[in-house]
Formats: sequence, C-alpha cells, structure tokens
Amino acid sequence: MSAAVRFRPTSTNHQKIVLMIQTILLAVLALVVLLVIFVSLRPSAFRITRSALFSAPPGVVFPHVNDFHKWEAWSPWAKMDPNAKNTFNGAASGEGAIFSWAGNNQVGEGRMTILESRPTEFIKIKLEFFKPFTATNTAEFTFKPEGDGTQVTWTMYGNQNFLQKAFTLVMDCDKMVGGQFEKGLASLKSISEAEAGAAAVRTDS
Repeated sequence: MSAAVRFRPTSTNHQKIVLMIQTILLAVLALVVLLVIFVSLRPSAFRITRSALFSAPPGVVFPHVNDFHKWEAWSPWAKMDPNAKNTFNGAASGEGAIFSWAGNNQVGEGRMTILESRPTEFIKIKLEFFKPFTATNTAEFTFKPEGDGTQVTWTMYGNQNFLQKAFTLVMDCDKMVGGQFEKGLASLKSISEAEAGAAAVRTDS
C-alpha cells in the first residue's frame, strides 16, 4: 500500500500537468491564428503565363484553339482522362462556343466559354471549375507574328479564395499549372508546324 501511495500524483503535479496541457493548446491556437492571418494577407490575384515560338503562321495556329473540338489533340488535360465526358454547346467555334467536361479526379468537372475571338490575334475564355473545387478564372491566348512564325502566349488569371491561397503554401501552382501549359503549347506547336509544313509542300508541288 505504501508503494502505491508514493507513485500517486500529488495535487501539485496534477496542476502542473493541466497547466502544461493548457500551454500547449494555447500555443497551437496561436499558431493557427497566425497561419490564418498569414494566409488571409496573401494576394488573392494570380496570373500564370507561358509562351512558345511556333514555326507556323497565326492563321494555322489560331483555329486549333478557337475550336474546342480540336483541343483533344493537344490539350494536356485531355490526355489525363481519355474517357472524360465532353459536351459541346453554343457556336461551333469562336465567340459563344461552350465546352463542358466531367472526368476523373485529375481533370474534375468544369466548363469553358469563348467570350471573345479575334481571328489570328486573340481568344478570351471564361473558365469555370465545379469539381474538385469551385472557381471562375479567365484564360487568354494571344498570337503574335514573329517573322514567318507565331509567338503564342497562354495565360490564366483570376482571384483565389482562402482555401486556394492556403493550398499555394504547400503547392507551387505556377509550376504545376504552368507545366501543363508548357506541355499543351508543345503539342500545339507540333500539330501546327506539321500542318504548316504540309501546306508548304502542297504549294511547292
């Protein structure tokens, strides 16, 4: 019995344990508050841009972006889920064309609508995400003549909510999304240059 008494926590020890737990909880709470403040103060606006020089004229490159039916051939997201359900509405191409998709966790679910289309120069797209998160951003493509080729620039911009800003603390979205832009531009470049080369052969013959 005497041994059991020696190891029984005293009132003072109990108070120390409670105080230690309270201190830890307060420290964790303070860290959470600081993190919330830090995330809240981060800029909401974001902009991701990638460019590539194509050995093809703007008139060859432009239709592959202006027509959503042609995106499957070069879009990096189309390759992530070949079985995604795609729906086309509105205009066949250009302003008013609408493309909706629903696929796996990599591509999610969303919709694109061409808001503005200036032949061989500029395309503006409303980009809506429904799953796995909700967001509305803007994508733009510019086609600038460079000698016999085209400087193609793909940009996406918008505003991030709190959770999206928090996500950027652990994930470099510019690198992640920008990397997909680079892959898409590389595929678009290959398709456009092959088409331009074939057209040149037909002209020469």
